[in-house]
Amino acid sequence: MRPPARGAGFNPDNRFAAQHIELEPDARVDDEGKPLPLRTTFLRDDSQSIISWNDSPDIPFRAGLNPYRGCEHGCAYCYARPTHEYLGYSAGLDFESRIMVKLRAAELLRAEFSKKSWTPQTIMMSGVTDCYQPVERRLELTRACLAVLAEFRNPIGIVTKNHLVTRDTDHLRELAKYNAAGVGISITTLDGDLAKILEPRASTPTRRLAAIEELSAAGIPVRLMLAPIIPGLNDHEMPAILTAARKAGARFASYTILRLPHAVAPIFTAWLEAHRPGEKEKILGRIRELRHGALNVSTFKERMRGSGPAADQIRQLFAVAKRRAGFTEIDQPLNTAAFRVPTQQMSLFD
Repeated sequence: MRPPARGAGFNPDNRFAAQHIELEPDARVDDEGKPLPLRTTFLRDDSQSIISWNDSPDIPFRAGLNPYRGCEHGCAYCYARPTHEYLGYSAGLDFESRIMVKLRAAELLRAEFSKKSWTPQTIMMSGVTDCYQPVERRLELTRACLAVLAEFRNPIGIVTKNHLVTRDTDHLRELAKYNAAGVGISITTLDGDLAKILEPRASTPTRRLAAIEELSAAGIPVRLMLAPIIPGLNDHEMPAILTAARKAGARFASYTILRLPHAVAPIFTAWLEAHRPGEKEKILGRIRELRHGALNVSTFKERMRGSGPAADQIRQLFAVAKRRAGFTEIDQPLNTAAFRVPTQQMSLFD
């Protein structure tokens, strides 16, 4: 049975593990047969570096920063779930209930920026898991990293589903003075009931729109990330989401198509069986139309947008809805020219 407030209903086998544990059917239910809550465990991550690098042509940045591994938001469709398998865990319930925390994140970031070899460049925070997931309210690892970024004036891009990002308006506003900050707010649906089961521990759609409004009012450029578009489930909401985000103050907008790599496919399929059984085959069929008959294609320049007539139709609908919503600004790269390595003398005079 699916634990309350969780996106995944089970732990699929880790594709790298030779053995797996199979629990008895009543292992997670109480005496009345109701599913027991699944408590989240936080584990220390003693990584010795904080910047991760990629050379994917699909991603507009090379450097990423993720203070957490795993994500308690528990989005049923999350493409990052398989990353937990490298830690020996499952991409299912483990991903959203066993969270690795990098307590030295800010310290490691400061050390990286202080090296003569560091080349100022935009860093993406939450390229893998959300840096504003619920535990950030208590640990403040993301906030500590933003303080370092503001001190060095290194540009930062953030993607999040959590209104908590507005807590750090002070650091983001400081970076925005130098065109060195941008925030992407991910909105998948405006339907609060759907969001509650699809993204169970993320902020509600209303709160995400409020985050766009608050950040925009503070002079911080905000992008709507309409991600992911799930054909047959939320694609019809594109015009409404774009209109609402533009009204709230978003300056830019982009989208990605649902990706179902490795264990994400059975997790999302099980979610459909639990929450949209009558639409399951229609939605999976629409996904296959975008993926050459498969549920996932990992080919560069295709995996994020799909291919074929169905993908073209989504692209055209998004373009028309974006224009009608009033998104006219052209996105520009963040500025690296203001980067500095602070010294005691600079703190006196700068």
